[in-house]
Amino acid sequence: MLNIDYAQVEAAAKTAAENRDFCLGIKVRMSADIVGNNGLEPLKRAIQAAELAGPWARVMCHIGNVPGNIGDLLDLLRPGDILTHAYSGLGNNTVQNGRVVPQALSAKQRGVIIDVGHGGGSFDYTVFEPARDQSFGPDTISSDIHAVSGNTPGMPFLPWVMSKFLNDGYTLEQVVEMATVKPARVIDRVDRLGTLQVRAPGDVSILELVEEPVEFVDTRNNRRRGERWLKPVQTVRAGRPFGRPFPTPFAWP
Repeated sequence: MLNIDYAQVEAAAKTAAENRDFCLGIKVRMSADIVGNNGLEPLKRAIQAAELAGPWARVMCHIGNVPGNIGDLLDLLRPGDILTHAYSGLGNNTVQNGRVVPQALSAKQRGVIIDVGHGGGSFDYTVFEPARDQSFGPDTISSDIHAVSGNTPGMPFLPWVMSKFLNDGYTLEQVVEMATVKPARVIDRVDRLGTLQVRAPGDVSILELVEEPVEFVDTRNNRRRGERWLKPVQTVRAGRPFGRPFPTPFAWP
């Protein structure tokens, strides 16, 4: 986005519309070091592209150190759009001087989805905790896991991220919901994802709730102690334990 000419509205909309079976909308990274002097123009173009693609298309807006006034950015987001990295603490963000900015609360109230997006640099306890206490908690929990973020002290593997919230004001039921059926509902895939209802794919993550003292660290080296964490035990994909050898190679019993 340093070169705004790359933000081609019609081309993005056409690509999204032609691939609706797996394309959910338009992602835009709105951090000062990403957009340079282009301000909010990349977000405006992302919204235009989503609207042109169709009423189903959402915008996912990544925020770090937001360019300009974060309130102006938040006011652009539509109901159903997704604000990710909402608790990053990387400068101009949703919590300032210990208070959630009013436009962030307004965005959540009108239906903007608030997403964690932990990653390697986007979850700060000193941002999240006042946000939680001021009714700006997350709607969905996500990891933002990749080769780089997976090697950072915050360890943003999804069960570990879920465990952080399990020890910071949320019940097991809430944490599981925010990592499964809620995201599926947001992207209108609840018939196929995030649910164990009849005729849904047999995809299951089996986790053990371990009760023992544990310490967590965020992406800014703030530490919190907890009393329980979620340990991955097994993954079932399409009804079959993943990673186990087949009785007969390549055969379905």
